Amino acid sequence: MEVIVLNGGSSSGKSLLAGCVQEQLDGTWLALGVDDLIRALSHGPLDTSAGGTFGTTPRDPWSSGDAFRAAELAWYEGLAAMARAGTGLIIDEVFLGGGASQARLRSALGGLSVVWIGVRCDAAVAEARERRRGDRNIGMARDQAERVHRGVHYDMVVETDEKAPGDWARAIVRWMASRDQANPS
Repeated sequence: MEVIVLNGGSSSGKSLLAGCVQEQLDGTWLALGVDDLIRALSHGPLDTSAGGTFGTTPRDPWSSGDAFRAAELAWYEGLAAMARAGTGLIIDEVFLGGGASQARLRSALGGLSVVWIGVRCDAAVAEARERRRGDRNIGMARDQAERVHRGVHYDMVVETDEKAPGDWARAIVRWMASRDQANPS
């Protein structure tokens, strides 16, 4: 099995894309993401600090401390263990630290076949989606639109502004199949 990492800012379309990719792949694939980690850390639905492991500062609208980094490492190692046990994973991520964030996940996934997908969306489009959703802090999408991609290296990049998630999912699955045909194990 493989691991597919979808990285993009808030409201860029990662979760919809993950579901569409999952639907189009053969076998068992789990779609998990950073929102699952944050929910698991939180002290109930009104906790916006993930159990005190992150918060906001004037300079950084989303800052994490040592407690979050420790939980994140455990989360990444757990995801890697699931993949090593033979379950395909689609990881819905937000690399707030750009390339440094990717490096932490890459380290945990060492030895696994990983496909890195950048999920891009114009900041204005993401912000409009954010406002429609009603479950996000307004401004997060604009802040993250470019930030999460700095220093990150991808196998493929998708632009979700106009193309439907199902169309991008088919393109990702086709790309993976052609890559597998070109490099048989």
